[in-house]
Amino acid sequence: MSAAGEFVDATLQYESSWQRAEADRARLGDGLGGEEGGGLAFYGASVGAIRGTIRDAGRRYPGLGHDDITALSSELWAAPVFERRLAAIVLLQTHLRMLRASDLTRIEGFLRQAGLPALIDPLATDVVAPLVLGLAGADRARATAVVDRWAAEPGAGLRRAAGLVQALLAP
Repeated sequence: MSAAGEFVDATLQYESSWQRAEADRARLGDGLGGEEGGGLAFYGASVGAIRGTIRDAGRRYPGLGHDDITALSSELWAAPVFERRLAAIVLLQTHLRMLRASDLTRIEGFLRQAGLPALIDPLATDVVAPLVLGLAGADRARATAVVDRWAAEPGAGLRRAAGLVQALLAP
């Protein structure tokens, strides 16, 4: 794991509590596939701690470029831990201006694995929709076609994300 990834993971674990982990698992309920907590582990770190950790990582590791940010998001997403995946989403939100239409492939993978509306919804509304809205020309057309394809997918997560994004893109 990269130094930035280790920092984020260690900080999230430090900021965690087993009581919050249990409460989050119960609050978020079953995932789209019927698994409790979407089949994810929970550290029990608060949303504020997650946002602060990503902010601190940006200060500790300045100058991360597009490839660094997308690689770190994948690294965080790789472990089936709710807080790590939410941190990946916050990281992408924070660096939205760096994202490109081609990053939708990576994000599609995240959506396929998300399992919980609590991950799907912010990824769709706070990352995908603004990304598509910020594109122009052929990139916008390709991105819109990708979202339209998601709407026809058998996976409930992609269909949910597509619906949210399409609602935000509608005139």
